[in-house]
Amino acid sequence: MHANAPLTPQGRLRLCQRIASGWTITAAAESMNVSRQTASKWWNRFREHGLVGLEDRSSRPRSCPHQTPAKVERRIVALRQSRKLGPARLAGIVGVPASTVHRVLVRHGVNRLRWMDRPTGRVIRRIETSRCGELVHIDVKKLARVPNGGGHKVHGRAGTRNGSMSKQGGGYTHVHTAIDAYSRLAYSEFAGTENTINCVAFLDRAVAWFAEQGITIERILTDNGNGYRSIPWRDRCAELGIVHTRTKPYSPATNGKVERFNRTLLDEWAYARVWKSEASRARALDPWLHRYNHHRHHTAIDGPPASRVNNLAGYNS
Repeated sequence: MHANAPLTPQGRLRLCQRIASGWTITAAAESMNVSRQTASKWWNRFREHGLVGLEDRSSRPRSCPHQTPAKVERRIVALRQSRKLGPARLAGIVGVPASTVHRVLVRHGVNRLRWMDRPTGRVIRRIETSRCGELVHIDVKKLARVPNGGGHKVHGRAGTRNGSMSKQGGGYTHVHTAIDAYSRLAYSEFAGTENTINCVAFLDRAVAWFAEQGITIERILTDNGNGYRSIPWRDRCAELGIVHTRTKPYSPATNGKVERFNRTLLDEWAYARVWKSEASRARALDPWLHRYNHHRHHTAIDGPPASRVNNLAGYNS
């Protein structure tokens, strides 16, 4: 209802006040440009319930004879969680239209498979934050190095020794990432293996980088890697005034925001093109991160991450 509608709760009160002061219902209805029946309805409600009677009532019916039975809904949800089927296939099993199945899935919050833990079928409780720095997710992504001259994507499997990249002995590189849960602003760098020294050093650099963006980290969420379970890591978090939380073992979905960022990192940077060397791929990381933070539209927040950070230097909307 728009603010200038003739019968907002305030308008209904004016109508009733006129009738109470001696106006006829017809005259009061004409003055408010409504029908006599409408004016009579609100007058009767006002007399019976007072000011509360002038508020809008729910239009939901008291009963719905054609509502899907609770037993059928339970079966739909159970099949969704156990077999991960879509509405069309579930409809054939339970004998109701696919549109009805979809409404049931939405009602129970299981209409998106990505919201569910695949092995158990349980809905994953999303971590919601209200400000930058309230929670930062940290993780490490291990990547095979690109051999000089390119790997199998350049030469094909037949062009590598025994058809296997592992025989080249290029080893691995490790990309450490810290991503703010609220804004999705991300900081990534090559920081070495996931040991205590490297993890603590990365934490210091990440805290400094986020501080430059005007963000103070309050809490950090990591997995159970050795570097994050160490005493130096614990002590450094305490010195910085940061609360450290670890995920439940074998539950990467808890750290889902950084896990999803890692997938984007692979799709849009690491494997986005054919690289001729590890150095060329490494040089492309910082430009890609700038594009991700400042220009790439993030569907979860309806804009680039920088748009959620107040007065972020260098942000061009």
